[in-house]
Amino acid sequence: TWKWVVGPMFLYLCERLVRFWRSQQKVVITKVVIHPFKTIELQMMKKGFKMEVGQYIFVKCPAVSKLEWHPFTLTSAPEEDYFSIHVRIVGDWTEGLFNACGCDKQEFQEAWKMPKIAVDGPFGTASEDVFSYETVMLVGAGIGVTPFASVLKSVWYKYCHDATNLKLKKIYFYWLCRDTHAFEWFADLLQSLETQMQERNNAEFLSYNIYLTGWDESQATHFAVHHEEEKDVITGLKQKTLYGRPNWENEFKTIAGNHPGSRIGVFLCGPEGLADTLNKQSISNSEADPRGVHFIFNKENF
Repeated sequence: TWKWVVGPMFLYLCERLVRFWRSQQKVVITKVVIHPFKTIELQMMKKGFKMEVGQYIFVKCPAVSKLEWHPFTLTSAPEEDYFSIHVRIVGDWTEGLFNACGCDKQEFQEAWKMPKIAVDGPFGTASEDVFSYETVMLVGAGIGVTPFASVLKSVWYKYCHDATNLKLKKIYFYWLCRDTHAFEWFADLLQSLETQMQERNNAEFLSYNIYLTGWDESQATHFAVHHEEEKDVITGLKQKTLYGRPNWENEFKTIAGNHPGSRIGVFLCGPEGLADTLNKQSISNSEADPRGVHFIFNKENF
């Protein structure tokens, strides 16, 4: 038995040593941005840090807890000279981080007053393969939208610098959330991308749909009254917010009809129930003919 145990244990110890060494490297918080509804953005720098789109890191703040490590998805693009995470204040640890960064104070905070941060990572996810397809469906549910902030930013940088060599030609983006207020920072990102694409006369590159799954009668009435306005009253985007849940069968059939003979990547960050639905739709809407349309499903659950 010991012959079978020694090898894996040695590899495990090596991996733990590498992670310990990596977590001891100096991290500098360069900027803290306070977003609405108690969400903060931490922009950081670390020597030798290299990331890909959609990856995540583990973060420890000794000023809050000397032992706790928490995973956060990277919301910056690899092309940026920093890496960032968005943290929503929902518990004791995040509240402690909020206060440690001086976000509870009105005056400007000097950089040297920022708390020490330890970072372990980055670690890979399925979202890294998004640039392997000409057409992709990105589906984010609630906080699962964060990996796609990194993806959409990176797509924009690549598109601006070398659009002709970018394999990705079309993005269908779906955002399902109970309440957009908690993620207004992401709506701002979409609004920026929407404006920039229109300025370059390529508004069709990104098609997006925002679905509010939790809404009441007063919201529906408000939506009906302002439906004819140019911009959506909830997000400020040209694309109107939809209510309820998508009809996935119709969505898959429409996309398959628009891109015959293509390999279409389907990327989800969301709950297991939605993953089962999208996986079944990917299989049922893929053709048996190798030259036909095929949906390739990739998921990241939480």
